[in-house]
Amino acid sequence: MRSSTSIRESHRRSNLRALKKVFLGPVGQKSQLRKAIRNHSIRLDMARGGMISLILGCLAVFSASVVVADNPYRFYTWTVTYGTVAPLGDSQQVILINGQFPGPKLEVMTNDNVVLNLINKLDQPFLLTWNGIKQRKNSWQDGVLGTNCVIPPNSNYTYRFQAKDQIGTFTYFPSTLLHKAAGGFGAINIYERPQIPIPFPTPAGDFTLLVGDWHKTGHKMLQQSLDSGKSLPFPDGILINGQAHTTFSGDQGKTYMFRISNVGLSTSLNFRIQGHKLELVEVEGCHTFQNTYDSIDVHVGQSAAVLVTLNQPPKDYHIVASTRFTKTVLDATAVLHYTNSLTPVSGPLPAGPTYQIHWSMKQARTIRWNLTASAARPNPQGSYHYGKVAISRTIVLANSAPLINGKLRYAVNGVSFINADTPLKLADYFNIGGVFSTNSLQSVPSAGAANLATSVMPASLHEFIEVIFQNNENTVQSWHLDGYDFWVVGYGFGQWTPASRKIYNLVDAPTRHTAQVYPRSWTSILVSLDNQGMWNLRSAAWERQYLGQQFYLRVWTPDHSLANEYDMPSNALLCGKAVGHHP
Repeated sequence: MRSSTSIRESHRRSNLRALKKVFLGPVGQKSQLRKAIRNHSIRLDMARGGMISLILGCLAVFSASVVVADNPYRFYTWTVTYGTVAPLGDSQQVILINGQFPGPKLEVMTNDNVVLNLINKLDQPFLLTWNGIKQRKNSWQDGVLGTNCVIPPNSNYTYRFQAKDQIGTFTYFPSTLLHKAAGGFGAINIYERPQIPIPFPTPAGDFTLLVGDWHKTGHKMLQQSLDSGKSLPFPDGILINGQAHTTFSGDQGKTYMFRISNVGLSTSLNFRIQGHKLELVEVEGCHTFQNTYDSIDVHVGQSAAVLVTLNQPPKDYHIVASTRFTKTVLDATAVLHYTNSLTPVSGPLPAGPTYQIHWSMKQARTIRWNLTASAARPNPQGSYHYGKVAISRTIVLANSAPLINGKLRYAVNGVSFINADTPLKLADYFNIGGVFSTNSLQSVPSAGAANLATSVMPASLHEFIEVIFQNNENTVQSWHLDGYDFWVVGYGFGQWTPASRKIYNLVDAPTRHTAQVYPRSWTSILVSLDNQGMWNLRSAAWERQYLGQQFYLRVWTPDHSLANEYDMPSNALLCGKAVGHHP
């Protein structure tokens, strides 16, 4: 547990050490920073004077060793290996990062530049994706198969990206094969800079909780099951931070932040703490109106931050995460320990909702944007009136589970996505034909048999679009869009129609990167396409993503400008038909 103040101070000290090494250390370190500055993928925003701040900050460190640049660089080296743990009692192979399961927390401040060298020591190709990090103008670093070549075994790749204008709770995880079922995931906590006020008193500390369903079966066997046309079995349990049981300690009378992320493969979860209220303050980088709840639903791929005041008698209390919308309810428990407690946890687990869809949808509608709060820059969040912007077009996306060639697949508007050997971003950049199709996926559902395609939906930079996720199945869905957050303006049962817009929240809907869609229901979002690139729109339920419930959104303009998108990084891996081409 660390406070945001101590994290800021730690970052200032480590940043000072990094800059000293660059200017006073070996030539190779100097060269590393020069290459980083030259590389467009981590270029600072010139309009804000970021490069000037960096140069002046570096010169000050060189002369006085007391000043840190305004937009610091943070350097990491992560090594991915296999290891053996027993999270549910039986030993099994998992994926470790720097020997840790889950992986290390990536704790940065808004506008920090991350330079992360990832070394793959697995026996399979590997990639990490940065769930919720917008990657402004930089889909080159998205870490999915449509934008990056995989990192081969015994090889490495250096990601370079900026946590640009974001504050909040995010995650990273493997985007390749079924690696997510073995671990390799971790937290990304982005803290505010000192001059940026947050809309609540600084907590005494914060706890990170990576919660998700878990299988005892190894990831390779799970993948074989999907490849054979079978669905994944029901999970064996729920883990909190890779464990079946853990403890969080705090002082009576103080308030703590709990950052909850659903890192599971498929199951929505409900989170609650015995005898304590949850004050919701943030979802995926959006500061919310501070409603108080007894429990809160967190769907696959989503994150939420709540404040909890330790205002009960000094003892230990149950923390519970349990599955939603499942016939068999699984739960994981942890302990909230008061530091002055002499009484162990007791009593029944606090009850939570199980299948109640209406309950969950009603709660989702109460989550609203805090319009009076500052964002990552010192301006009111509500200064952009999204509800008054004209919609350029409407896209309706319907998920389905067809059989194609006798095997289970998942589809969007009748198209089940298949990955190409060449990343779509590289094919687009080098103008390589025959890799993807821009006319296979229609913007509305249609009748007919489902088919396989490497589907890309074209869109223009600065379009403002309405997307309807129509779920005609009996299972809850969870949809994620890389490179963006979007306004979740409406939820409803049955079929969406234009009349459904009457119930939209066009004033203070929250911004998120992942939205749930309830069974036999719809969810509507509004998206400002202000981030050029090739962006993955997918199911956050990994079985469905793996078997085709995804496609790519090509946000494009004919005007080549670094103000719109960075150039291809010089260290980009080349594969497939892109081999032999040069940046």
